[in-house]
Amino acid sequence: MCEAKVASEPEVLIGWFGGLGIAAARIGLEAGPLSQWLYAGMRAVGLPVELAETRHVRAAFKTMPVKTDRKDARGIAQLMRLGRFRPVHCKSLPAQEVRALLTARKLLQSKNHDVEMSLRGVLRGFGLKVGPTTPRTFPNRIRELVAGHATLLMISEALLAARGALFEQWQKLEKRLRSLAREDNRVRLLMTAPGVGPIVGLTYASAIDDPGRFRSSKAVGAYFGLTPKKYQSGETNVTGRISKIGDGGVRTALYEAANVILTR
Repeated sequence: MCEAKVASEPEVLIGWFGGLGIAAARIGLEAGPLSQWLYAGMRAVGLPVELAETRHVRAAFKTMPVKTDRKDARGIAQLMRLGRFRPVHCKSLPAQEVRALLTARKLLQSKNHDVEMSLRGVLRGFGLKVGPTTPRTFPNRIRELVAGHATLLMISEALLAARGALFEQWQKLEKRLRSLAREDNRVRLLMTAPGVGPIVGLTYASAIDDPGRFRSSKAVGAYFGLTPKKYQSGETNVTGRISKIGDGGVRTALYEAANVILTR
């Protein structure tokens, strides 16, 4: 009926739909990096926009011999017209902010660990074994080992400086997340369970966002890919491993909490 090529920005899309002269019954967006930003802006002005689950969209397009952005747009429009799509929940702005903080914290934590392990690996090549340390004793132990070796001293000071900056910013985000956990009644309630701390609680609460979108608590396990796969056809009836569909970060956090209960 109508095609156009416009920028992927809320204001531009809102203006284009407003200039059609007809009321859109349903607007489809494939879930992706820009989708939450576009969804929030278009929803704010009352446009009937829906997020389509990425795996379902890709499965519907598998038969296309030629894949282009134009064909993808036509395909999504067809899915919207037929109603053959699974809508995705667009998380609220507070939940997105918490998840961004958690992602940044995890990045700083992993890079801090990478620097420490790299430093240990460099020294091991010279027969210098760092051994067990704590975050506080690690720098002194490294300086003790490289004393009198000019090259190793220069390398270690550079890596220790990088580690110090990463560790400082990591702890700042950690402090902010703990403050958010104290202020959130949902997280405080989750933390009454053994093994659940601020990080696990915030990860779970921000992923759930709106509990009212689940028909029952049993549906949450399937949402995070914690229920087994099932294949049944004729006489074949196979129950497989967990599906691992959904937020991998939540599965990791829940696994860590369960491991704490079992081991500590």
